[in-house]
Amino acid sequence: MSSCRYRAQHGGSLQNVDGLSDLTAYSGTSVSPGGSTSVEKLESPDPNVSERELTQQESLDQLEDQAPSAEKPTAEPLPKASLEAKQFLNSILPEELAKLHFTDSLLTISDTGRELGEFTIVVQPIMYHASPCLSIHANSHGSIDSIPCGTSISAYLTQNLETLEQHHHEYIKLKEQPLIKKTYMKREDDEYVVKKEVTTGQNVRSEILTFKLEEMDGFVSEASNLVLLRILAQRNKVPDNIVFLSFDTEMKLFPSTYMDLGHRMMKIGKETRDVFGIERTIHSVENGPMSWQCNFLPDGHLASRVQVGSPVTMVLTQIPHMKQIDEEDPKPVFEKKPLIWEDDMQLYFKFIDRTEALKADYNSYLRHHPELRSLMADFLEFLLLRKPNDVVTFAAEYFAPFSRFHTEQSPFLTSNRSSPFKEQEDLD
Repeated sequence: MSSCRYRAQHGGSLQNVDGLSDLTAYSGTSVSPGGSTSVEKLESPDPNVSERELTQQESLDQLEDQAPSAEKPTAEPLPKASLEAKQFLNSILPEELAKLHFTDSLLTISDTGRELGEFTIVVQPIMYHASPCLSIHANSHGSIDSIPCGTSISAYLTQNLETLEQHHHEYIKLKEQPLIKKTYMKREDDEYVVKKEVTTGQNVRSEILTFKLEEMDGFVSEASNLVLLRILAQRNKVPDNIVFLSFDTEMKLFPSTYMDLGHRMMKIGKETRDVFGIERTIHSVENGPMSWQCNFLPDGHLASRVQVGSPVTMVLTQIPHMKQIDEEDPKPVFEKKPLIWEDDMQLYFKFIDRTEALKADYNSYLRHHPELRSLMADFLEFLLLRKPNDVVTFAAEYFAPFSRFHTEQSPFLTSNRSSPFKEQEDLD
């Protein structure tokens, strides 16, 4: 996604040279369902050929028909992402993603310094089907030789940069033969469905591709790449041997690598800042390798972007506001001190209030039950008269007749009998 540098081809086709993905116009050649172009040629028999030669030719044709047909070439195996790349995606923390929620706005200029358009990237959190994810919006538009062109991307990503849904739209508005390319990708239950539609003038060519989830393990879409670059920039390091999977211009899977370009000083507006460079390359076999070089500020803001071999560059014209994450203050640690409620005024007054409340409650109960005072007075008088050595047993014998489990006993029992508590335990 950048300004669309293009050149006219034979037959009016166009080739986008600098962008998130290239625009390619399709000619009107008839293609068979198998993908190969079929051409039929009809010839009339030569009148000068003898009948014997015709008979021999027919025999040879029959032998060729009876000969076993050549085996069809087997499909090449799909590339796979490296283990380091998969581990990198799983290592992304929510705290890192929280630092990426900002907007980049760059100016697209030619090699002569002429302004051609704008390039913006917006990353923000959003809920996608009740799950937290990232919303990516990238847009590039401009005009080259008075011909409008541009690219836009809208996508939803998981916290591990897995693409849930992505819309990719590219256009070149030629007067006679405008070119529009639309690509829609969505993850289903067990596969990815990719719908591609290319419009050249009045001709529309559409195609639907499906990929199994295991084939897309380690896949990085164009939207995922924008976030992945910010994470690498903030970590200030590109791990070794990280090989992801990405689509080329024909929506075919190829390895995608990232290379550390190191640090350098770059002039942004009137200031000079240190930037960290990263090069991304999609190793397409059919179209050849395509590389993009990006420079980032320490906080992840994009400072420049250029496709290798293109005279069009996207540059940052002024230093953006550095996003700072509010760090939570550490929780205070209080030393454990012995609690002496007498020295604590608040606890002491609570104790006084509770004591007064209990006294009032007890006095109220005694006023409503005057028989309690008479019962306790009789017991104390009897206790002081007898003065028993075992006060607990004496009290048990005194209050035993008040129990509903009490049974009449002989008045001739001795005073040394066992405690009624033990008898009750035996009954239980």
